[in-house]
Amino acid sequence: MGTGHNEAAVAVERLSKVFQDGDVRVQALKEITLAIAPASFASICGPSGSGKTTLLNLIGGLDQPTTGSIRIGGRAIEGLGQRELAEMRLRHVGFIFQAYNLIPVLSALENVAFVMELQGVGLRERVERAQAMLRDVGLEGMAKRRPGELSGGQQQRVAVARAIVSEPDIVLADEPTANLDSRTAESLLELMQRMNEERQVTFIFSTHDDLVMRYARRLIRLHDGEVETDEEKGS
Repeated sequence: MGTGHNEAAVAVERLSKVFQDGDVRVQALKEITLAIAPASFASICGPSGSGKTTLLNLIGGLDQPTTGSIRIGGRAIEGLGQRELAEMRLRHVGFIFQAYNLIPVLSALENVAFVMELQGVGLRERVERAQAMLRDVGLEGMAKRRPGELSGGQQQRVAVARAIVSEPDIVLADEPTANLDSRTAESLLELMQRMNEERQVTFIFSTHDDLVMRYARRLIRLHDGEVETDEEKGS
């Protein structure tokens, strides 16, 4: 790996997560240590229950670890308050979910522009950047359509545009191809790969889709909450 923690896009050290459900104690992650370099295209994979979504949620500050540390761009995020975590996500992390999570009453353009509005970007710049982003993801002419008027693949392209337009350092994608047919999934992965190469955005996927694993340049395989294998593919 060879990436120092201060240089890593994401570094986790001895990260553990325990869920308590009544008397039942489930250890979802066990002492995981990883560093992911900037501009990586990495996939966290493994069977259902292996801990991959838990790990992604911890990296994104959507949940707090039981023990261990998480650094995003060198800054520790474990123990931050809700407001600071929300600000960190807003400035540094983009999210893509398998259910798209678009706002149904907003148009494609408004969905893409939404995060920039939260960031305080002015209206004209928001609209210009959102329009350019929709062009980049192959949705020119679809700006006024609401999610319900778009196919699943088009909705996921809107979600990719929304995740990237705010210029995050990292995009976290949780099973982004799960609801798509293989041809649509492949075109989406090619799009994200291009965004990764052109914009140097770090992509981290959680997936059990073989197609995503083929595109990933780094494969981190989890099993029962531990890293089973971690391999970097040749470019």
